[in-house]
Amino acid sequence: MVQKNLSKITFVLGGAASGKSIFAETLCVNSGLTQIYLATSLIWDDEMRAKMEAHKIQRGLDWQTIEEPRDIAKALLAAPAGSVVLVDCLTMWLNNIMMDDDSPDSWRAPWAQVETVLADCAAHIVFVSNEVGQGIVPENALSRRFRNAQGKLNQAVAARADTVVNVIAGLPQILKGAL
Repeated sequence: MVQKNLSKITFVLGGAASGKSIFAETLCVNSGLTQIYLATSLIWDDEMRAKMEAHKIQRGLDWQTIEEPRDIAKALLAAPAGSVVLVDCLTMWLNNIMMDDDSPDSWRAPWAQVETVLADCAAHIVFVSNEVGQGIVPENALSRRFRNAQGKLNQAVAARADTVVNVIAGLPQILKGAL
């Protein structure tokens, strides 16, 4: 299948419950490519489990789901031509990385691995991430390190992406490239 106006690398970001994931899913569905959902979230409790199940139902059966909380580079490299991989989301991926090592730069080596495979990835990629820097300054050091790391990661992804879209209240705002 031929993709319909989907950049090789698209980055969709927004705040919590902004509509960014639904927007990203719609981009993937409308691309005409085989859809692969790369889920990065770990399931910690019943609420999270219910949310993940609801997301699977919402996506429907046309999606192949790969659960990979840390090694997204490996999953991207395995994605076939003619597909689009929705990585949802980099915020949970960063959380997983920082839960293993909460140093401010713990994400840099795993992200460097992702950047290395992007050139060889046969699939189109849509990354989703939260914009966490527009709220209040967190009161604890770990939360501040996370917020700062998320901001730096988002900047790195935006620099690498062909298209960057910020979703606010379900409305996409194109920051880079075109849809």
